[in-house]
Amino acid sequence: MSETTPSPQPKPRPNLAYHHTPGTGPTIVFLSGYGSDMTGTKAVTLEAWAKAQGRAFLRFDYGGCGQSEGAFEDQTLADWRDDVLAMLDALVEGPALLVGSSLGGWLMLLVAKAHPDKVAGLVGIAPAPDFTDWGFTTEEKMTLLSDGRLERVSKYGPEPVVYTRGFWSSGEANRLMFGEIAVTCPVRLVQGQRDPDVPWARTARLAELLRSADVQTVLVKDGDHRLSRDTDIALIIRAVEDVIAAL
Repeated sequence: MSETTPSPQPKPRPNLAYHHTPGTGPTIVFLSGYGSDMTGTKAVTLEAWAKAQGRAFLRFDYGGCGQSEGAFEDQTLADWRDDVLAMLDALVEGPALLVGSSLGGWLMLLVAKAHPDKVAGLVGIAPAPDFTDWGFTTEEKMTLLSDGRLERVSKYGPEPVVYTRGFWSSGEANRLMFGEIAVTCPVRLVQGQRDPDVPWARTARLAELLRSADVQTVLVKDGDHRLSRDTDIALIIRAVEDVIAAL
């Protein structure tokens, strides 16, 4: 009698914390950056704007982040992509407009490729696709491979930023900027030219690689990586409005 080897089952994901505001669609979904959470200035301010407009809005914490369950160092890029997909399936009726900040900009592209029927538009804020490739020195990559863990001094808080071999390997397996990116929906990209983390030329290159013809890039000459000033957030809201108008 032959034996059948069971197919590997996906590992269960942690329970995720979220705030969902019902309203008119498309549902605006905010995707945070690496090590950030749903309580950041951009997420909360954009939510307040959406509520005032009567628009549906969703912000949440990836597994291991903020108020969600799970250990941060156990997470990978693919895990967080799957968290986004799970949130869309569970909470978003109809189309979604994804607003991705930094790492969230990478996740929004992966999700838009995987489910183009669900994602109606994208707004990237200093989007950082493929940063496991260009965002680390050769020495740092060797540390990740040999030690399995890397700490960096954070520019934005007292705690160090931690990266793991699992996250880095998952990022390398999900790189996008090696050719045309099969995203066809309207896209708006907002990028600071004084961003020390994401070179603005990479965002210009991202705009070139997107298959969609409806792509616009706004460069903020004195903008940093966070783009959290009132004037920056006004540009982000304008970008969201512009995508909605294009739908």
